[in-house]
Amino acid sequence: MKVVVIGGVAGGASVAARVRRIDESAEVIMIERGHHVSFSNCALPFHLSGIIDDSEKLVLMDPNEFATKYKIEARVQQEVVKINPEEKNVTVKNLLTGETYTESYDKLALAPGASAIKPKSIKGVDKDNVFIVKNVTDIQKLQGYLEANNVQEVSVIGGGFIGLEVAENLIEAGRKVHLVEGTDQIMQPVDFDMAQILHKELMDHNVDLRLGEILVEVKDDAIVLQTGEEIKSEAVVMAIGVAPETKLARECGIEIGETGGILVNHNYQTNYPDIYAVGDVIETFHKLTGDKTKLALAGPAQRQARAAADHMYGKYHNNNGVIGSSCIHLFDLTVANTGLNEKMCQKYNFKYDFAYIIPNDKVGLMPNPHPLFLKLIFEVPTGRILGGQAISKGGADKRIDVLAAMITMGATLEDLKELELCYSPYYSTAKDPVNHAALVGLNILHEDFKKVPVSKVRELVENDAFIVDVREKDEFEEGHLINAVNIPMSEFRDRLDEIPKDRPVYVHCRSSQRSYNVLLALQGLGFDNIVNIDGSFMGICYNEYFLDQTTGRDKIVTEYNFD
Repeated sequence: MKVVVIGGVAGGASVAARVRRIDESAEVIMIERGHHVSFSNCALPFHLSGIIDDSEKLVLMDPNEFATKYKIEARVQQEVVKINPEEKNVTVKNLLTGETYTESYDKLALAPGASAIKPKSIKGVDKDNVFIVKNVTDIQKLQGYLEANNVQEVSVIGGGFIGLEVAENLIEAGRKVHLVEGTDQIMQPVDFDMAQILHKELMDHNVDLRLGEILVEVKDDAIVLQTGEEIKSEAVVMAIGVAPETKLARECGIEIGETGGILVNHNYQTNYPDIYAVGDVIETFHKLTGDKTKLALAGPAQRQARAAADHMYGKYHNNNGVIGSSCIHLFDLTVANTGLNEKMCQKYNFKYDFAYIIPNDKVGLMPNPHPLFLKLIFEVPTGRILGGQAISKGGADKRIDVLAAMITMGATLEDLKELELCYSPYYSTAKDPVNHAALVGLNILHEDFKKVPVSKVRELVENDAFIVDVREKDEFEEGHLINAVNIPMSEFRDRLDEIPKDRPVYVHCRSSQRSYNVLLALQGLGFDNIVNIDGSFMGICYNEYFLDQTTGRDKIVTEYNFD
C-alpha cells in the first residue's frame, strides 16, 4: 500500500502515523507546503508573550524524526498543485526549486486545513504590517516585526479563540492592544450573559475592547473603523475566521458540501473512494442538531484521521459527529463550553431551559476558592442535556468535560444528578457544581419555582418591580440594585408584612442560593408569586458593568461588587 497525505499538521500527521501503526510495510509520504510539519497550532500565540520562548519549540517533530522513528517520508516546502483521481497520482511542485513531479498513490488523504480570512474589501489588508497566525512561520514573522520595529500598539481584529489568545499574549508582553469585534460579544460559543464576564476581564487587563465595530482600512500607523474613527496601530493581526482549503479538491471534481467544506461520508471518503479528507477542510455534522457544520479543532481532526486510516485497511468505526467542546485561557480565567448554547437552541427550534449557578469551584475553607459561573442547558420536557458553559479561575474545564461526556452518552438531568464524581476539599465540593446544576435544572424542569434570567433585571428595575435583596445588611451596603428592598435571609420571617402578595416579588442574593431558600420558605408560607433572579447580584454586576461603561446608560446598580 502506498499512502500519500497532503498536509502535515494535526490531521495529516495523524493519518500518516496511524497508517504506519497498522501497516509496517506501507509506503507513507506526507507532503506539506509550509516550512514545518507536526507543529502546535494552538500554542502559537504563546510565543508572543514568551511563555514559549523559542518558536522552534512549537515544532514537535521534524522530517528526519518522521523518517527515523516512523519510516514516514515528510516533504516540506513542497505543494500538491493538482490531484488526478483517474490516474491516481498528484502533481507536486518543489517550492525551493520550482520543479514539478508526479507522485502516485493507492490511497490519498487530504488534510490541508483552513486558511485565515483576509477580506479584500478591507483597504490595506495586504500591507506589511498586517499578519495572520496560522503556522510557525506566521508567528515568527509577527514576533520579528514587533521586535524589529519596537511596536507598542497592536490591533487584533476578531474576538474568537485566536484573536483572544493573541490579545492576551500581546498584553502580557507589555504592548497596548485594541481588540475589534464586529458583533456585540466576543467568544461566540458562549451566550451573551456569560460573555459579559469575559468583557470585564479584558477591560481589567487594559485591552481596548471595541464591540460592534467593523474594520474598513489599514494604514501604516492606524486602522480605520466603519464609524470613521482612526485607532493608532503599528501592527494588525487578522483573526476573523478561517475558510477550508478546498481549491485542490474543487479542481479535481471532489464534491463540496453545503457549508463549503469537502463532502465526506461516514468513513471520511470523498466521492472518489480512494481519496479521504479530514480536519478543518471537511464538512461534518453536529451530533445534537444533525445539521451540517465545520469545526476547526485539533481533537476532532485527530479522531477523524484515525478513522480514515483505519478504513483504508477495512476497519470501521462509529461516526457520531461533533458537539463543539472547547476551552480557552483568558488572563485569570478559564472559559469552556460544549454542545448547544441558547442561540443555537433557538436557531434549531429546541424547546429548552437552563440552570445558571455560581458555586465555588472547591470547598470555601480551602486556599483560593473561586466562583464558578456555570450554565447548564437542557431540553424540555425530556431533561436531556444539550450544552454547558463555564467560567472560573479554577475548575471550569473539568466541569465542561463532564458535561461533554454526558451529552455524548445522551444523558439527562436525572443521570447528571446521580453522577458519582471524585471529591476532595482541594478540588471540588461534596456535591459537585455539575450535580448542583442538575438539581437546579430539575427544579426548573418540574416547575418547583419561577425564575427570570439576569438579562431581564434592567427591565425589572426600569418597570419598578418589587425586588428583595436577601443578602445581609453589610453586603447590601457594598452595592445593590437602586430600587431593591433589603430583607436579609436572617430576618425575612419576622418581616413578612413588608413582602406584598398582590404582585410578583423578585428575590436575589449573591449567587441565587440563599434567595432560592427564601423563595421556598415564602411559598410554604402562602406567597405564590415569588420569582428567583438567575445569577443574582454577581451575575447582575457582570451584565451591567460592561454596558454601563461603554454605552453611558443609566446605572441600575449603586456599586459593583465582584467579590
